[in-house]
Amino acid sequence: MNLHPLHPAAWVLDQVRESGWNVHDLFAFTRASTLVKASRPGQTPVVLKAGFGSNHVLAELDEATRPAAYGFYWYAQMTEPERALAREDFLHEAELTRAAGGTDHVVPLLECGSCERFDWYTMPHCADGNFRTLMGNTSRSRGLGILADVADGLYNLHQRGIVHRDVYQENILIHEGRGLITDLGAARRTDTPRGPARRGPEVHWPPEYATAYDHATPAADVFSLAVLTYRYLRADIPRFSSSGELTYLSGDLMATIVAALAQAPAARPAMDELRDALRGARRPT
Repeated sequence: MNLHPLHPAAWVLDQVRESGWNVHDLFAFTRASTLVKASRPGQTPVVLKAGFGSNHVLAELDEATRPAAYGFYWYAQMTEPERALAREDFLHEAELTRAAGGTDHVVPLLECGSCERFDWYTMPHCADGNFRTLMGNTSRSRGLGILADVADGLYNLHQRGIVHRDVYQENILIHEGRGLITDLGAARRTDTPRGPARRGPEVHWPPEYATAYDHATPAADVFSLAVLTYRYLRADIPRFSSSGELTYLSGDLMATIVAALAQAPAARPAMDELRDALRGARRPT
């Protein structure tokens, strides 16, 4: 792996190596974390997620230096609460990932630990990539099967009192032809408000995030998965009429998607209903 020593992720990788890991590849350096392929000596490589990203780097720079640093544009677009990325947030993510252990179609936590200034946990390496690679490039049956797996994983999270809150193609991994949901960094327990009251907009986020993100319910995940399914089937984003309804779709699965895209959370079907509709529609065109 050829990473320039001045890249802000280089320091993170150095800390990971000092903790006894062999680093094979850098997968991502995001605003909140660093994802690397790593292994213990003599063991199978895994994905190590470190709770240190570009926002942490920017937060440590003085105001004169910060505008020239990597990621400043996105950093400047956020509110102060959104920029407040603390170790406690990452530990919360790891705790929810551990709590979801043993749940079908959810990427599990394998091991966790700490460096001096950040924490990390590991997950299995899903070598088949994420769902983005399949958008517009796979059979209808295969794609719907993977989305049905994800619906089942989200249903299982909901049964454990966890709302994902960030369902989109990059957070769906593929392993041996099956779909798995990953990245609980935005997740919350249904009995505890978490995060700012207002977020958005993003294409895959439901309308209630504009007023009640911190109290989002499982219905938010239903909406986001319906958006992704629509995009997969139609190669477009859902477009609503002036009444707020989709009026030009037909078929059993599309009827369920229309219901799942209702503006009011209470009007949407439950996740297991969307899962069953996806499974029932698995047939080649």
